[in-house]
Amino acid sequence: MHFDDIIIGGGLSGLVCGLRLQRAGRRCALVSTGQNAMHFSSGSFGLLGRLPDGTPVEEPLKAIPSLPQEHPYSKIGQLRMKEYMHAVKPLFSSCGVQLCGEEEKNSYMLSPTGTVRTAWLALSDVSLYGSMDFRPGEKALIVNLKGYLDFNTRFIAEGLEKKGMKCRIEAVELPEMERLRSNPSEMRSVNIARVMDKPDVVSSFAAAVQSRLEDEDTVVLPSVFGLGSGASIVSLRETIPANIIFVGTMPPSVPGIRSQLLLKKAFEAAGGTYLGGDKVTGAKMSEGHVESIFTENLGNTVRLEADNYILASGSFFSRGLWATPEKVLEPVFGLDVCSAPSRMDWYEKDFFATQEYIGFGVETDKSFHPSISGRTIDNLYASGSVIGGCNTLRLSCGAGVAIMTAFAVSDYITGK
Repeated sequence: MHFDDIIIGGGLSGLVCGLRLQRAGRRCALVSTGQNAMHFSSGSFGLLGRLPDGTPVEEPLKAIPSLPQEHPYSKIGQLRMKEYMHAVKPLFSSCGVQLCGEEEKNSYMLSPTGTVRTAWLALSDVSLYGSMDFRPGEKALIVNLKGYLDFNTRFIAEGLEKKGMKCRIEAVELPEMERLRSNPSEMRSVNIARVMDKPDVVSSFAAAVQSRLEDEDTVVLPSVFGLGSGASIVSLRETIPANIIFVGTMPPSVPGIRSQLLLKKAFEAAGGTYLGGDKVTGAKMSEGHVESIFTENLGNTVRLEADNYILASGSFFSRGLWATPEKVLEPVFGLDVCSAPSRMDWYEKDFFATQEYIGFGVETDKSFHPSISGRTIDNLYASGSVIGGCNTLRLSCGAGVAIMTAFAVSDYITGK
């Protein structure tokens, strides 16, 4: 089977890249193993929250010249970064994913642990604030579903109380949740969201919250609404007479899964071929050129061929990178990887210290072409967290790197 472009990886970077290429008139296939980092997202995107020396960043675009030359943003350049930053909202909106936030300025949000976290853009059901000293209101009612253990109401209350808010915690018990509650493993965010997508259940929940309201001006709820669409979120905001704040929960993430499903749907609607539940097992190479790839489901007899290939397989979490006791490697093509030579330099014993291995990844040139033994692969590109050169956790730039490199790679392929 021949395509113009084949994307390896169905996460944020792979979907954005595939969507842009497909809409540019190219014939694309995307191979995805299934679960990816979007399923663990809290519904927000970080572009650049800190510099390597720990300095907080308020305006990411202005901070790009301060980044090392190996950072993907430095390779893209400040001018194109600005263009891409302003193109993200329209692209996601065209897929049914509404985003809030300022394109050239960071905002702040309440994290699942009750602390304040930097965010660039976020889904419209996430509350963003212009200052890290924000206070959503005077009094907050924090509401959980009885038996749901992945939403820590006490942490959130402590965080808001530090901001001078008075907090009360309540739990709502709904008959529709009884089947889930009978099995603790079933009382998870996605299963709850499937029940909460039913209009009558959302109405019952909203009524239960209203009955518990006293003089609070703010209601904090877990992000377990809107798996299929944002209808239940809109309904709650319209029905409950208070400022509603949705706070992320322990994974899996309902907002993240919703975003992934909508982007996948848009890719397929544009004519893209989505090969889900499959895994690329190897490639046929010739003279610095990828001729074809093989997948687990199709076997070695059926080749997937393309003019260009985009590796968006993610980092260690998504198995886009592997670590052995001796080295870090990229498993599909055997690409050159930037990493510390000694395993003792990969990590710090202090769990909360900067872990160097997070910055390991595939080496690329300025056009995001990777290499094998120093030789550039002319029809292969790398996109997203598989790329080395930046510690995305340290700099709070994981989603930004995924999106910005996807934009850059798709532009290189289409000749923009």
